[in-house]
Amino acid sequence: MKTVLIVDDLIDVRLSARIVLEAYGYHCLEADHPDSAITAIRQNQVDLILLDMNFSQDTTSGQEGLAFLTQLKSLNYTIPVVVITAWAKIDLAVQAMQYGACDFVEKPWQNSRLLEAVQKLLPVNVNNKHIETSPLAFESNNKQLLEKARRIAKTNANVLITGENGTGKSMLAAYIHRHSQRSAQAMVSVNMAAIPENLFESELFGHRKGAFTDAKEHRKGRFTLANDASLFLDEVGCLPIGLQAKLLRVLETGEYEEVGGSTTLKSNARIISATNADLNKLIEQGTFRRDLLFRLNTLVIELPPLRERLSELLEFAAFFVESHAKKYGLAELTLNEQAGKKLLSYHWPGNIRELSHVLERAVIMADENTIGAHDIVLDTQGEESGTLPLMSLEEAEQKLIIKAISHFDGHVVKAGEFLGLSKSAIYRRIEKFNIQVKEI
Repeated sequence: MKTVLIVDDLIDVRLSARIVLEAYGYHCLEADHPDSAITAIRQNQVDLILLDMNFSQDTTSGQEGLAFLTQLKSLNYTIPVVVITAWAKIDLAVQAMQYGACDFVEKPWQNSRLLEAVQKLLPVNVNNKHIETSPLAFESNNKQLLEKARRIAKTNANVLITGENGTGKSMLAAYIHRHSQRSAQAMVSVNMAAIPENLFESELFGHRKGAFTDAKEHRKGRFTLANDASLFLDEVGCLPIGLQAKLLRVLETGEYEEVGGSTTLKSNARIISATNADLNKLIEQGTFRRDLLFRLNTLVIELPPLRERLSELLEFAAFFVESHAKKYGLAELTLNEQAGKKLLSYHWPGNIRELSHVLERAVIMADENTIGAHDIVLDTQGEESGTLPLMSLEEAEQKLIIKAISHFDGHVVKAGEFLGLSKSAIYRRIEKFNIQVKEI
């Protein structure tokens, strides 16, 4: 197994790199300073070094990193080095390569870029260990995913959870908080898509009495409530571009003012955010700030869709059957073999959320203590042909919204919840597509 030494004074950065590299079969060692890196090299077989350029001396010059490269050469070590540098310091990376570095990766990095740099210099011998090539392979098993979440929970690093609607992003955020050092405090959650633009500052930062017409009393904002706790920013990709600078400021400095207040407050809330959007694509489209993404994605967890986790489906199903039975005060229920096969044969476009809804209905409707295939009601309309008509993403989104509203008999909010959309988000889409709704 090839060994990578990660040299960085920030434990969050070392952990982020380690999670990615170990998933692809590399053994990782860590050092928080060039001096301890030299000790590690003397005591271990190191095949590649991932090197930050700044440590205790300063945060910008890169002199400590350059000195380390010079020392390696003077000690006759020929270990390839990939330097890590801030995106605005490319000239420093070029200088590092003149001192003997082989490549550089911009910080904060894209996982694919980090892997590319390492694999180019240090290919993994796949004959020695079976390694899946999918970037989600190491998360395909639920136990491994939760282990990764527990490791991340121990840090104070910001976490970005990505994945399709209904994959359990909010559940994972709560899991990370419960296993963190902040678990004694309640996690504070806010749906970014549901905040009206004119109330954004009040919701997040609070307001003083009399700050505006309806401000009849002092109200604490989410950053105040989440001080010393975790703040979960759900649907962060829906935040309008005009409001992103206000969020960025508090993420960068921790500082903010209440609406109508003159005192600068400070919050040390740990940020966990989630989105089903491709934020890099939104950046290209000019609707999401790159610097805001850099503040959110210190660590990233991508939740795969349920159709890629069928080996865990029955485990999820058993959990939902038990929890729904307790919710409704029913006796213990089990799934029979035919019910399990029916669940496994479905493609689950609504992911774990849809599985929960299906089993909630089954628990309520089951006549006996066993749930059979006839109790499992799935939306298989249009599946007989085995194909989907070719259409744009916007057309598909419009059709899904219309179908969901019809399925829930015109109840827009329930349709939105099923699709993983907040009340404001689904109404925005109804307006966008000019969908005619006759609400109940």
